[in-house]
Amino acid sequence: MKKQHSKQKQQQLLCFLLPYLLLLSIPFCCEARFVVEKNSLSVTSPDSIKGAHDSAIGNFGIPQYGGSMAGTVVYPKENQKSCKEFSDFSISFKSQPGALPTFLLVDRGDCFFALKVWNAQKAGASAVLVADNVDEPLITMDTPEEDVSSAKYIENITIPSALVTKGFGEKLKKAISGGDMVNLNLDWREAVPHPDDRVEYELWTNSNDECGVKCDMLMEFVKDFKGAAQILEKGGYTQFRPHYITWYCPHAFTLSRQCKSQCINKGRYCAPDPEQDFSSGYDGKDVVVENLRQLCVYKVANETGKPWVWWDYVTDFQIRCPMKEKKYNKECADSVIKSLGIDSRKLDKCMGDPEADLDNPVLKEEQDAQVGKGTRGDVTILPTLVVNNRQYRGKLEKSAVLKALCSGFEETTEPAICLSNEMETNECLDNNGGCWQDKSANITACKDTFRGKVCECPRVDGVQFKGDGYNHCEPSGPGRCTINNGGCWHEERDGHAFSACVDKDSVKCECPPGFKGDGIKKCEDINECKEKKACQCPECSCKNTWGSYECSCSGDLLYMRDHDTCISKTGSQVRSAWAAVWLIMLSLGLAAGGAYLVYKYRLRRYMDSEIRAIMAQYMPLDSQAEVQNHVNDERA
Repeated sequence: MKKQHSKQKQQQLLCFLLPYLLLLSIPFCCEARFVVEKNSLSVTSPDSIKGAHDSAIGNFGIPQYGGSMAGTVVYPKENQKSCKEFSDFSISFKSQPGALPTFLLVDRGDCFFALKVWNAQKAGASAVLVADNVDEPLITMDTPEEDVSSAKYIENITIPSALVTKGFGEKLKKAISGGDMVNLNLDWREAVPHPDDRVEYELWTNSNDECGVKCDMLMEFVKDFKGAAQILEKGGYTQFRPHYITWYCPHAFTLSRQCKSQCINKGRYCAPDPEQDFSSGYDGKDVVVENLRQLCVYKVANETGKPWVWWDYVTDFQIRCPMKEKKYNKECADSVIKSLGIDSRKLDKCMGDPEADLDNPVLKEEQDAQVGKGTRGDVTILPTLVVNNRQYRGKLEKSAVLKALCSGFEETTEPAICLSNEMETNECLDNNGGCWQDKSANITACKDTFRGKVCECPRVDGVQFKGDGYNHCEPSGPGRCTINNGGCWHEERDGHAFSACVDKDSVKCECPPGFKGDGIKKCEDINECKEKKACQCPECSCKNTWGSYECSCSGDLLYMRDHDTCISKTGSQVRSAWAAVWLIMLSLGLAAGGAYLVYKYRLRRYMDSEIRAIMAQYMPLDSQAEVQNHVNDERA
């Protein structure tokens, strides 16, 4: 009886320890490396502590990815650890109109990081700095293991928070206690790299929907973010890939009932029991198989050029196949797969045999990917979002994550979804953002981006403006005269319009004929009559007009503008002139015909003489005497 009781206690202990043994069995090839994601913190006053400092982004709330905040630091006289509500002390940190936002400095210890931030938020703080109480490198402030009480406030935290070192925290407190106003900037603009016009991101997730509040938040996020994710993916703006964490069972336990129920492929790929109860409900291996299925859905869909189908499958599976309704199984998954038109044969081939004593290539790749590479640390928090190889810190919520993704685009390359009313800064609405503009043509160099405005000379109707974007922009290249006359002088009077714009690279603005001036701001009419530039023949009478002149001739004469002269326009003179023209033409024609006949005659005679000379070498002609053929007798 004692042996049986002892065996039961061993099994219970193993059941308790196995999830932790699995966590310790992450297959890292070297020492685990957790990277603390940071944002820049710079003190602007007082001068004694002025400068840049690092701070660790909290893994809750909403960091302002792509943006920055300026504020005044306040250290409370009471409730300095922020473990209680500040209303109990009649303290408020709400900013007065026209004042900078309040950044509350609190001490570490006695309660959860998230609770400190929640109490500060309720009191009106715009951001929270937690001063470490231990001399150590910066760590990431994570959410606590959720219970009912903490879950209520964690999901409602919306302000950013950061941990600062003990030494820097003491400097801040000293400056504040000395009566200095401490102003600083929190800057997240470089928290996510933004090298080009495409963002690469990955979500480390889990198909288990019975792991508490975190799982509920993850499932809710996937459903909410699906639409935005598919818009970005279909437009080619992003490259997304899902990942799933698995562990291997320690070798000493691979034959145990617990490992067999939590693992596939003979202990190589495991997941903790969803209900933490090995005797009932779903097993960890059920979660691993579904994780594998979801990975293969992505791979098969990606091969067909439609990787966004993963979002459809995952959201449909959550809705149609929940664990609570005992539908978390292959039959339900197959029905979702069929409804989405996914090739089930390719899917089965991708998944392989979970019972085989072999490595599964898909899950092996996932275990290798858990190890951090480059600037990305090891994945140890679930769920984890990685944007451009940097781990996201903050609330897993649609608008917050979208901000992080949008901050990963190079400036001015953001897709339209990043410039919606909810996302863009609208800095161009205030005094045109301080950029150049042409109000008459409704053209501006100010462009709103996710990170803020940029002053960049625009491209309008195929014409590129060039300049510094702040004080000067002008159209250049072909077609520039179609845009506000190329910035040159132009004027219209009495239905006549003139422009000084010249469509040449070497010359930009030049007053047209009949005008003089700089061609940019001014072109004045030239008085051709007064300046004697035209209509100067003896019979001419000159009258100046805007941009030109009118010239008339006295009597029955006609003005020839090209020659600036007057000629007669009577009928007899015109007929005589035409007769003379025809006579000249006829004479020229006869002369040409005669010359041609002479040429033909002489050419014929020349050819005849040549032919006769050639033939004379071979036979006597009628006009030649016969030539005797004398033979030398001596040679005969």
